[in-house]
Amino acid sequence: MEYDKSSINSPPLEGCPSGRGGRNSKAYLSLPYNPKLRYRAQELRKAGNLSEVLLWNQLKNRKFRGFDFDRQKVIGDFIVDFFCTNRNVVLEIDGSTHNDKVEYDALRDSFLSGLGLIVIHIQAKDILNNLDGVMEMLKSCPALE
Repeated sequence: MEYDKSSINSPPLEGCPSGRGGRNSKAYLSLPYNPKLRYRAQELRKAGNLSEVLLWNQLKNRKFRGFDFDRQKVIGDFIVDFFCTNRNVVLEIDGSTHNDKVEYDALRDSFLSGLGLIVIHIQAKDILNNLDGVMEMLKSCPALE
């Protein structure tokens, strides 16, 4: 599995730390937040689908390069699957539920890119069938170096 450069939308926010380690609190707290989505995000975290849970097990507790990831993070009027606070990177898992949401996904990606966030799409089937390949792709992704 190779890294797809077309999945990166824009450079990270100014002030995003270039090294590994702690949360970029200033950038993190400056992100827009819709408090009405808080409980929905909690429900999604509890429910979780298999591909999200498998990837989360690779990312949580700073297992991936020491980076801090949030799962089902509210940003504006959207809930993103994963958000890397160190790199201002959003990971979106695209499964069958995204087939009918092309316009919605484009709107969300445009909004997130406008905030200076990098959006990387990963196919759910790739996580289910080739998790090691997905992790190798993420390791080779310049946005997550």
